[in-house]
Amino acid sequence: MTPSKKGVEISTPPLRAYIDVLVARRRKSKGWSWPARLAVALMLGAGVAAAALWLRLPDASHLARENPRTTALMSERAAQAKDAGRRVKRAQRWVPLPRISEELVNAVVDSEDARFYEHEGIDVVEVEHAFADALEKGRMRGASTITQQLAKNLWLSEERTAWRKVEEAVLARRLEALGKDRVLELYLNIVEWGDGVYGAEAAAQAAFGKRAQDLDAAEAALLAATLPAPLRRDPRHPSARLLARARAIVKLMRAYGQLDDERSAAARARLDGLAVATTTGGAGESRCP
Repeated sequence: MTPSKKGVEISTPPLRAYIDVLVARRRKSKGWSWPARLAVALMLGAGVAAAALWLRLPDASHLARENPRTTALMSERAAQAKDAGRRVKRAQRWVPLPRISEELVNAVVDSEDARFYEHEGIDVVEVEHAFADALEKGRMRGASTITQQLAKNLWLSEERTAWRKVEEAVLARRLEALGKDRVLELYLNIVEWGDGVYGAEAAAQAAFGKRAQDLDAAEAALLAATLPAPLRRDPRHPSARLLARARAIVKLMRAYGQLDDERSAAARARLDGLAVATTTGGAGESRCP
């Protein structure tokens, strides 16, 4: 399947070649065998389905110049709040990528998608590792890239189905055409960072009372550590588990040369100080109301 500006080419050259072989064989025989008919029908059906999917899903090109006003996830959270009789919360302030601290960008990429700058929307290596873990442990872990997470947040529901993953993959490929910096800017401005908190600027204000561009390494690691479960983890009152994850992120940043020894030690010291406060205060993880 090869997308083009005008649509989708349903058949790729190898597929055409295979069909030509089947047609040639038919001419030499008295008719189509049932396996040949089935193979052609399946390939044509798959091509039509792929074309329909490509044409049905949202176009991402406008996001090169426009910031989304809302997302599918924001709408879903608003509906959940209304159903529960709660006030709909939404704290968000859009900021360009240069106004988000380099520490936060690095912490998020390191922890959420280490090969972000190497893949084209789907991390095949991570998918292979996830399948290997599933076969060994009997449980499938997440393998979504930042681009896939962005696609899900923008346009898709939270349901986990094979078809939704296909849609997510197609949309991720479209988003990659915007460029890595724009994908990061979109993601860091719409990702959920707490109950009604979306984007780095709102998260920095809510957790530390400062702008996203002023976050230090420890604060960035804490915010990045909340992303897998932003409604259960609170960087203002970090649990021992959240602090452990933040320390691991600081180690990654040091290993990748994003922090020198002095800044890495300062970040670890601050997280250790929070650990003492957590032990004294008894902080924990819970779902936000």
